[in-house]
Amino acid sequence: MRDLAASVGLSRTTFAARFLACVGQSPMAYLTWWRLSTASRLLRETGAPLAAVARQVGYASEFAFAHAFKREFGTAPGAFRKEHGALHEPRSATR
Repeated sequence: MRDLAASVGLSRTTFAARFLACVGQSPMAYLTWWRLSTASRLLRETGAPLAAVARQVGYASEFAFAHAFKREFGTAPGAFRKEHGALHEPRSATR
């Protein structure tokens, strides 16, 4: 955030206050929301391994990603994919 604030000529505190006023979330809360929203889309739409999804959205470890994802969505990423993934085909009631 320091580099972003400096690039627009503001202190970190001023940048964070203006960001909060405009977006309604702190810069870090917004970044976490964006990462996890993107991850949920990737889990629904791709078959990429969880570690690859974690790296793609900016998490250094699959564990940190899974912990943050579960905190946000109330379920582990793998379980989320099984329930919501496009690759998931629900069983027919007639089987």
